[in-house]
Amino acid sequence: MTDVSNDITRAEVCAAAIADAFAEDGEIFGSPMGTLPMLGVRLAKLTSNPDLVLSDGESLFLAGVPPLFAKGDVVEGWIPFRRVFDVVAYGKRHVMMGATQVDKHGNQNISAIGDFAQPKRQLLGSRGAPGNTANNRTSYWVPKHSTRVFVEKVDIVSGVGPKLAKEAGPGASKYNDIHRIVSNLGVFDMGGADDTMRLLSVHPGVTVEEVVENTGFELEIPAEVPVTREPSPGELMIIREMLDPKNIRDREVPPVTAGGAQ
Repeated sequence: MTDVSNDITRAEVCAAAIADAFAEDGEIFGSPMGTLPMLGVRLAKLTSNPDLVLSDGESLFLAGVPPLFAKGDVVEGWIPFRRVFDVVAYGKRHVMMGATQVDKHGNQNISAIGDFAQPKRQLLGSRGAPGNTANNRTSYWVPKHSTRVFVEKVDIVSGVGPKLAKEAGPGASKYNDIHRIVSNLGVFDMGGADDTMRLLSVHPGVTVEEVVENTGFELEIPAEVPVTREPSPGELMIIREMLDPKNIRDREVPPVTAGGAQ
């Protein structure tokens, strides 16, 4: 694989797309889970949304924006695990989670693969996904877009999509907000007919046909599908020199350049 230093890689495009998902949140607790979500949210904090509140992923609110997995940054507050549940239930928060499966109605599965009574594979369990999707804005990050992840119907519902939330009643739907799904191929939302997934953009070097081929259900596809924007020179400097100088991002999304070369 080759990656000229001035070339923009797929991971960097994904980081910018994730940053854009948090750009208009204002003063809110940003809760990223995973390497690219952490990178994208910190990029948003340093560019489009300086009001974002960040944690170290464990028990501290941060006053600064440290590099990925760095220690010793300025501490602004304390948020032990039990307090996280208070924020989930009553606070303003945008969480970006992973998804082992996500279906056309935006339901997410991180619990198990197969029948609930006797699954073929046990995963993390639902953890905070039900509370997140009932109470907070929620987005998903998928580093390897495939028909195994983007499925017609998830085996087990961990995170609740808008259609199912509406069917469950106002307790589940009032604050349900599946905002964005970002994968290594494109960006999606739930703005399709009957609360279905819609393709918003394809990353540079990716075709709509490639996205369709790797999706296990029928996406709503607009007549004109734009290309996901590339990060600006300033954003690239922040990503490469400040937030991720060790290039950890490439471990999650291999260094395909924005133009598709490897």
